[in-house]
Amino acid sequence: MKMPNPGSPGNMPNAMESMPQMPKNAMLGMLLSMGVMIIVLMYREQVGYYLNYVFQYIDFGGKYPVTTLIIAGLIMTTLSSVVRSIMTDPLKMAKTQHVQKEFNLEMRKARMENNLFKLKKLTEQQPKMMAASMSSSQDQMKIMPVTMIIVIPIYAWVWFFIAGDSVDTIINVPWATVDLNQSFVLPAWILVYTLISIPIGQLVNKIIRFILLKRRIDEMEKEGQKAAV
Repeated sequence: MKMPNPGSPGNMPNAMESMPQMPKNAMLGMLLSMGVMIIVLMYREQVGYYLNYVFQYIDFGGKYPVTTLIIAGLIMTTLSSVVRSIMTDPLKMAKTQHVQKEFNLEMRKARMENNLFKLKKLTEQQPKMMAASMSSSQDQMKIMPVTMIIVIPIYAWVWFFIAGDSVDTIINVPWATVDLNQSFVLPAWILVYTLISIPIGQLVNKIIRFILLKRRIDEMEKEGQKAAV
């Protein structure tokens, strides 16, 4: 008897029914994050003004806006990465990511080899993998409002800084000379600041997660040694 292909369109409804749904608290986290964003944007001038008492030390009198954006991006990503790392279990997250990566590799390999038996077994395990992935995403959603409290006000300060009269907003980028106040799809300063923040954030996040993961593993090893004694 011919075995049905588990990846065929006919089996998609069953797979969709088995997928876990987004929890209500994850939706609540998204709504809270949007609320924080809306409130800060409504009062961005006031938020930027008061934050300037702290960040005035990195504005350099408006002479080096790119340096200011780099430092502001470093502060923002470091604070948000520390909060995310503290509020999540680094060991659990690393384990979930590793298992998910291995599962995807096995699934891809089975499809390339047209191994229907293995595909069937992996498809049966897929809802469990989706549940683990959804649980990890849910944990991230829970802390999103907290990180937004850090991220959005700093964006408000950068807007306040760029809007200042003493800031030299004309900068050179690899492809052109750009006015940070110039608008494309978004204001140029948002695009430049985001391009600066993303790679810094990825690097800082990996470093912090590595440190906390190593610390967690060391703690588990010490607990194991004490239990063995």
